[in-house]
Formats: sequence, structure tokens, C-alpha cells
Amino acid sequence: MAEDLSAATSYTEDDFYCPVCQEVLKTPVRTAACQHVFCRKCFLTAMRESGIHCPLCRGTVTRRERACPERALDLENVMRKLSGSCRCCAKQIKFYRMRHHYKSCKKYQDEYGVSAIIPNFQISQDSVGSSNRSETSTSDNVETYQENTSSSGHPTFKCPLCQESNFTRQRLLDHCNSNHLFQIVPVTCPICVSLPWGDPSQITRNFVSHLNQRHQFDYGEFVNLQLDEETQYQTAVEESFQVNI
Repeated sequence: MAEDLSAATSYTEDDFYCPVCQEVLKTPVRTAACQHVFCRKCFLTAMRESGIHCPLCRGTVTRRERACPERALDLENVMRKLSGSCRCCAKQIKFYRMRHHYKSCKKYQDEYGVSAIIPNFQISQDSVGSSNRSETSTSDNVETYQENTSSSGHPTFKCPLCQESNFTRQRLLDHCNSNHLFQIVPVTCPICVSLPWGDPSQITRNFVSHLNQRHQFDYGEFVNLQLDEETQYQTAVEESFQVNI
């Protein structure tokens, strides 16, 4: 027991967050070469897009890992023992229960403009709190995402706080941190709405905080925006059976 507690204290809170979805890890898996940890679903989805590279450092990932990533069971055990603060209500929650807590945390839902169903990879229909959105709506969002692009090929957005337009995701992030850091006005996130699973009825109370937590990377680099989450997950599973281990 003493050894377990000693090992647990060697971790920091950041160790329990996935670098892809920016949420507390769910079914964590670890790469062998670089030892980076991700949610299993985040890792499999990223592997489908990047091929052979670690989503964080671009290090090489073996064919075996791409098909069947190794569970980070040691980290899972620590997550069952240690608690952390909810990023919104500051309540102390066991890390392995944090995602469940988000479903009932009103402050979290108000802060990030998400429904009571917390998304796993921010590519799920769960992120809009509705599993029956029409295929037409999803298709329209894909077209919008692709049409509003800069010369570099990256999608562009209008700042909902000042209405200035033609920002790429990174430029919008920089712009808001520089000009609207302390401006808290309920708005709809233009990045979220542009995505296939986006819901224009979702309101973000603190837009700048939402950007910094949810949009630190371009979704198009990790997922195929033409496919819904279930299709991508099923494709990853099917491809895993075709890999020679």
C-alpha cells in the first residue's frame, strides 16, 4: 500500500488528461517508443488519419500498436486512487469518475457550451447532446467547413465577440487571447458549429476559455470530416483485423 501511494504521488494532474481531446483520459493507452498516453478512441482515430505517427510527437508507432494499443493499466489504477479538481466547480473527484461528473456539473456545461453528454474525442454526436441529428445537417456542416477556407487550405471563422472575420483556428485563438481575454459574453462557437457534429443551439458562456480548452488543434488533421464518429470507429476496428501482428 505504501509503495502504491508513493507511485501515485509521482504523477501530476496533467498526466491524466489526453493531449488530443483535452479531457480526462478514458481507457488510456500508451505508445511503446515515446511513452505518450491517449484515450484509446482518440489514439485509434488519430492512427487512421496519421498512419504511423504518434499524435503528439510524430514518433513512430508499430503496426501492432496501431491495431491493438497497449492499455496503460498502471495509470488507470492511479486514476482510481487520486482525485482532482473539476475545472469549473472545483469539487474534488476521483479522476476515473471525472467524465461522469461533467454530465451533472452545471458550471462545466455553462463554461464549455456542451450538453450533459461529454464527448470522448470531440468528434462524437454526443458532443451536441443529440443522437438523432439528420444526415442532411451533418452534410451541410461538412460543406460549410470545407467552403470557408483560407488560401492555406485551413477553414476560416468570424470572431463572435467583435465580428472580425477570416480567422484560421489558430489566428482566432490568438486574436481572442489578445483582445477578448476578459470578455465573457454568451455566444455560439463558430468552430464547433462548422463541424459535422456542431449544433448552433449550443451557447458558450466563456468563449475565450472554450477556445483554449477545446480548440488547440485542427480537427481536420486528425479525423475525416466526411465520416461520423461511429463510421470512423467501425473502420478502425475493421482495419485492425487486417493488420498482421
